[in-house]
Parts: sequence; C-alpha cells; structure tokens
Amino acid sequence: MTGFDLDQERLGAYLTAHIDGFEGPISAEKFSGGQSNPTYRIRARSGDYVLRRKPPGKLLKSAHAVDREYRVMSALANTAVPVPTMHLLCEDEDVIGSVFYIMDFLPGRIFWDSALPDQRPHERATIYDAMNQVLADLHAVDPEAVGLGDYGRPGNYFERQLARWTKQYHASKTEAFAPMDRLINWLEAQLPPDDGQVSLVHGDYRLDNMMFASDAPQVIGLLDWELSTLGHPYADLAYQCMQLRIPGDAAIPGLGDKNRQALGIPSENEYVASYCRRRGIDSIDHWTFYLAFSFFRFSAILFGVYRRALDGNASSRKAMDYGALAGPLAQMGVELTERGA
Repeated sequence: MTGFDLDQERLGAYLTAHIDGFEGPISAEKFSGGQSNPTYRIRARSGDYVLRRKPPGKLLKSAHAVDREYRVMSALANTAVPVPTMHLLCEDEDVIGSVFYIMDFLPGRIFWDSALPDQRPHERATIYDAMNQVLADLHAVDPEAVGLGDYGRPGNYFERQLARWTKQYHASKTEAFAPMDRLINWLEAQLPPDDGQVSLVHGDYRLDNMMFASDAPQVIGLLDWELSTLGHPYADLAYQCMQLRIPGDAAIPGLGDKNRQALGIPSENEYVASYCRRRGIDSIDHWTFYLAFSFFRFSAILFGVYRRALDGNASSRKAMDYGALAGPLAQMGVELTERGA
C-alpha cells in the first residue's frame, strides 16, 4: 500500500459504527484533481460519500486543516451558501493514518477549465453570475450567528495574512526568488489601513472548487474550505479576479489571454460591479493592493505544492506542474504593482 491507499475493510467497519444509516461494504476511489487534501469517493450499500483527509508525511504547521473544513461546512448548513451535508469528523489517526471527514457525495458538474469551452455564451454568463451570487451570500453570513465567531482573529486580516504566507513561503522555498521578495516588500509598504470589515472568507474561491447542478447553472456545493477563516471579503473577490488575469496556457489556466466578451464571461470591472451591487457597496479602494496580495498568496501556496512534490508528499501527479507556476505568478504580481490595476 502507498501512503494514499485506504484500508477499506477497517474504514468500512468504522463508518458503519459511527454514521447513522451507513452500511458497507465499501469501495474507495481517489479523485485525481486537487493538490492539498487527498479526496476519495466512497461507495457503500447505503449510498455514495466523499472522504477528505490530511495527506501523509511531514506537513507545514497549520496546513491541511480538514477539521476546519468540517467545522465551517457544518456551520453553513442552514445558510444561503450551498455546502454538502457533513456526516463525521474522525481525529483518530489509527483508522486510516490521518485525520479525515465524511460528507455527502454531490452528483453534478465541476468545470475544470475557467473558459468553459463546452458552454454557450449565455451559459457562461449565468455560471459566472451564479459564482458572484454565492460569493456575495458567503460574505453576508454573520459568523457569530452560525457559531463561527471564533473561527479566526478579526481585524488586520491582510497584515496577518501577509506575515503568515511570507513565513510559509520561506519555509517551503528551495532557493531565493527575487520577484517574490520584491512583491513582499511592496505589499508591506502599501498595506492599507484596516477598514473594519470582517466576514467569513473561503480562501480558495474559484470555479473548480464548486459543484454545479447537472442540468442548470446553479451552484450546489462550495468545496475545499481548507484556507477559510474570518477575514476581509475583498480577499476572496480579488482572488477570483486574479484568475481572470492568469494566461490560459498556465498549469492552472486562467482567462488573461481570452476574449471574454465574445465568450460571454464578464470583465473584471463587470464582475466587481455585480458583487458591489449585491453587497450594497459603491466602490472598492486599494484594488491594486488586493490583487497584488492575491498573486503573492497564491504563489506562496504553490511554492508549498512544489516543495511537497519534491518531498514525495503531493496528492496529485500534476503537483510539479502546479508548483512551477509559483514563480510566474509572483512575477505577474510585481508587474501589477509597477503599472497598477
């Protein structure tokens, strides 16, 4: 067995004993997508489920927090934010070798290509509008009301995140990289004053972390909450818009070189305007900072992916390709700071 294999007999017995209505035997199939927490489809006599676990091997501190994913999706069960039904969090590492949780399997569509090549222009427009609506709904959730008032430290989000991901970058980098250092220095110098906004933020808000209905442009599940916390809503919005700027031939393809108007996909200005309308906001100051921060943070994450690939702990065979995108993203962030948004 490899570090990603599951003892299906042991796991099936555990789930039968701890989930009401669960009935084995089971079979488990690892999904090929995703870089962070290995994810499996569990087929059982009682239905289909999804298991998500921490990866094996030595991990960076605070990374791969599947317990936080379980907590936040459980808390959002009765809100406008679509999430799967959560069944169990297992913190006993003896069962499969790491912490894991079980949630419902959602039959639907994941769009891996943000250009949506198989959709028509009006379908692309409605899909992106649905994403925009869910983002606004997420940021409208009152964390205290859903039991997440202690889910993160309120205030000074960008200052704290800049410090955290700078530390993570230095812990995972294999050699010095000048553009990343320049980007960090610029962000530290241009840090805007805290405006007091606090919301639940997803942390990795993008098209392929959503499950859409099989027959409609409707989000039925927002997934992959590992990086979620209490933070600033503009972090999610800028991260989404950063993906509009990444080239289509990148390992994680974006829309930077696409004719979005012809495709039916909104421009960055249109996407931001729709979000502001839904949130009752007139405009967003310091937009260049928020975008540059997104490039920095995503680059830092991918430096970690690359390090795990070198160490043999990555959960996907594409990890090396994804990690190689870290440098170009940092360079794009530097160029953004030089010319403005």
